[in-house]
Amino acid sequence: MGVRPPDSLIARVHRLVAPLRPVAWTRAERGYTPAERWVVQLSDGSTAFVKGAVDEATAGWLRTEHRVYSTIEARYLPKSLGWDDGKNPVLLLEDLSAAYWPPPWRPGDVELVLDALAKVRATPPPDWVPAQDRERLVGWPAVAEDPRPFLSLGLCSEAWLTEALPHLVTAEGDAEIDGDALVHIDVRSDNLCFSGDRVVLVDWNHAARANPLLDVAAWLPSLHSEGGPLPEDILPDEPELAALISGFFACRAGLPNIETAPRVRGVQVEQLRSALPWAARSLGLPALG
Repeated sequence: MGVRPPDSLIARVHRLVAPLRPVAWTRAERGYTPAERWVVQLSDGSTAFVKGAVDEATAGWLRTEHRVYSTIEARYLPKSLGWDDGKNPVLLLEDLSAAYWPPPWRPGDVELVLDALAKVRATPPPDWVPAQDRERLVGWPAVAEDPRPFLSLGLCSEAWLTEALPHLVTAEGDAEIDGDALVHIDVRSDNLCFSGDRVVLVDWNHAARANPLLDVAAWLPSLHSEGGPLPEDILPDEPELAALISGFFACRAGLPNIETAPRVRGVQVEQLRSALPWAARSLGLPALG
């Protein structure tokens, strides 16, 4: 017998899709949290994406994601097909396996994502969506308190950090975070795809109200690390946001691996490799050394 989900998850999906039946399962490899992710084929030949919580953290994230899909109608959201709450909720979504998931980024893709993000910020956020928590984003003060995890990455010298840190802390503190726009706040290639004429953004577990430029700024380091343009080519004259995004990764990327999400630190390091030089260039700091 091939790999298949836990029997309890199969039973819950069976109830959600009845009178259809699940007939085949394929594990979905994308994603960085320990949540269960599967593509299920149903008895009528259709498919669906299954996401199942496995602990308190993933349960909370999944409830937020479901709440977005149940209170916002937009083409940039995946279609919601079913929901089963409980200790470990289960969410059924449209299967986007056949969509195009970058990288590589094709000509015109960046413009399409920017247009989708414009549609996101034009969407009135439901009343329940919380304001973005500034403390969740800022990071350079933590680096100042203990620079050893950051310096262990070897991205700059201790002398460079000593000179640059006051400027990074100040700029990050001046970053405009507050706003009334709907933001995804975790825009990356693994959280977006191109399905026909739609750009679809998935994993809305951090949805918030904030400055809409946060979505663009948060996306740019990963885009550049995957062969895209320099961040300032898309978002010029935003040194404070460059400092904010670089600080978010700088205070985390050098920390020990997360046992339940061991690939996260590597992704953070790759984004920091683009975000830190962006901040240095934007603030007129010396080249990294």
